Order: sequence, then structure tokens, then C-alpha cells
Amino acid sequence: MTNPIADRPKRFSMIREFHLADWFTLGNAVCGVGALFSAMTYLENGDLRHVYFAAALVLAALIFDVLDGRVARWRQKSSAMGRELDSLADVISFGVAPAVLAYACGMQGGWDRIVLAYFVACGVSRLARYNVTAETLSGDDGKVKYFEGTPIPTSIALVALLAVAAAMGAVRETLWFGQWHVAGWGLHPLVLVFALSGSLMISRIRIPKI
Repeated sequence: MTNPIADRPKRFSMIREFHLADWFTLGNAVCGVGALFSAMTYLENGDLRHVYFAAALVLAALIFDVLDGRVARWRQKSSAMGRELDSLADVISFGVAPAVLAYACGMQGGWDRIVLAYFVACGVSRLARYNVTAETLSGDDGKVKYFEGTPIPTSIALVALLAVAAAMGAVRETLWFGQWHVAGWGLHPLVLVFALSGSLMISRIRIPKI
């Protein structure tokens, strides 16, 4: 005879199952959301400090992303849930946040939006491919030896570029390389670095995993 009380799920059972590394992953996600808030605040009031806040938060997200992997290896505890958490956090911090920050800094033309959406889609695809191929890419010790395509956290370089542009006053109407008009839609040439970054993410080039 089963005990209905014993069979009842414990309160906060999902949180109880989190490993220490998962909390660092959540820190990554929280920083990414904070970067989004800062980018939107800059859109509203034009205070450049919020561009720097957004860039700093993406950097903090990268630190959490590095730490969660190190903690998982140190404690020798990982899970499928942790891997999915990591991917979802990375989409926010290194996919959506850089794209929204670029939009806030002036890449708001029709072609700009398409390129930025492409960049995010490439990041999502890159993470999904990694999740489904991680086992086949693993060596005899079960560790993944290399990435296929550049990892999505490399978008920190794009965020740094935007922060430098902001420091030099090259945002919005004064964005580097100006704006082109193609078929009636605006295109800022600077947005093409996002197209390149996204394309490298979905490429087949092999990047050794450190």
C-alpha cells in the first residue's frame, strides 16, 4: 500500500535538485537579463552609462559561464538539466543581449533587424547542435574534445566593440561607417560583424575545447 504523503513531491523539489554549478548558470542568465534592461534604458534616456552597464553585465555573464563549467568539473557533477540551463542562459546573455544592445546603439534599419535576428538564430542553432552532438563528439573519457563552430560566448567581442564605439561617441546617428539604403531599407555596415559572428557559429570549423 502506497503512502500518499510519501509519494507527494517535496516542496521546491526542482531547486533541491540543482547542483552548485547550476546556480552559477543562473547567475549567467540574471546578468544577461540585466544587460537587456540596461540596453532598453539607454534606448529610453540616451545615457551612455547604460551601454557600459550592459557591456559589464555581459562580461559578468561570461565569468559565471566559465565558473559553472569549472565548478561542475571540480565537483564532478553534471546533468542533462544543467546542460540545458547553460544553453538557455547563453542564448540570453550572448545572443539576445548583444543583439538588443546593437539595436539600442543605432542598428535599427530594416536590414539591421534581419541581420541581428539571423545572429540570434545562429546562436540558438549552434547551442542546439552542440546539445544533440555532445555525446558523439566525446572522447573515450566522456569529455568533448572540440566545438563545431565558434562558441556563442565569443559574442563578448561584439559587445566590447559596441562599448568602445560608445566611448568614442560613435552611436546612433554617428555609428561607424554610417548607414546605407538598400531597396528602401536601412543597413549599417557595422552590423555585418554580427552576420559574420553568426555564420562562424553555425560553421563546421573545429575549435578545441579548453
